[in-house]
Amino acid sequence: MSITLSSSVLCISHAITEQLRWKLTIVKYNVQFLLFMSESPRTLNSLYASPHEERMVFFLVAVGVFAITYGFLFLIDFLPETPQEITKSEIVSEVKEEPVVEEVFIDPFPIRIIFDTLDNREVDVLNPESHSIEALDTALLSGAVRHPDSADFEREGTIFLFGHSSYLPNVINKNFQAFNGIQKLEWGDTIRLHSGDKEYTYQVDRVYETSADDAEVKIETGKQKLTLATCDSFGSKSDRFIVEATLIEEKLLTMEQIENV
Repeated sequence: MSITLSSSVLCISHAITEQLRWKLTIVKYNVQFLLFMSESPRTLNSLYASPHEERMVFFLVAVGVFAITYGFLFLIDFLPETPQEITKSEIVSEVKEEPVVEEVFIDPFPIRIIFDTLDNREVDVLNPESHSIEALDTALLSGAVRHPDSADFEREGTIFLFGHSSYLPNVINKNFQAFNGIQKLEWGDTIRLHSGDKEYTYQVDRVYETSADDAEVKIETGKQKLTLATCDSFGSKSDRFIVEATLIEEKLLTMEQIENV
């Protein structure tokens, strides 16, 4: 295999060398002829009747030699080729388009809670930064409240929401009844939380009641969960209902939903 390949290479090299030798020989004779015509005008004076005739013959011979040489070089494809013009469209097509990475903004806080099995009741959710009982109680007058120490949509963990519940016949501020009826929720019921641009759907896992002696509600970490608790006040000890749910779906809000937020 290697012997055959070497023989082929030698044959090709010999052919190319031979072709170049013939081309250079032709060019050499053309140049010698032109030099002879230009440097030996006296020896040729006797052949021409006048200087004008001499110049004319020289011109015709030079043109003829040039034409013959050009034609020969054209036949053997030895003429220089015109460089191809590259259009702007070809240049643009060769440039690889880098993918545009859009920065995704996540609205981290819930601003609304919707109870699908409680007549699609909607309650506003507030996100105070203060931990003081006074600030949290004030926020409860305007809706449900996310405890500042609980997770949000950016941080994995449990979102902990408090809301008032009251069964008095006449209540001026309806936010005192924000979490009325959550004790009726059952396993598999869905609760939705809205941020400014997304909807998060949770499925109820457990509903139970805690006594006034339980000072704290246990919150799981490391999972995307939701815990709801009824209360009279953040600082008071009273029996309360607890709802635990797990995130099962999240999706972008429609433009109509965003406008209504």
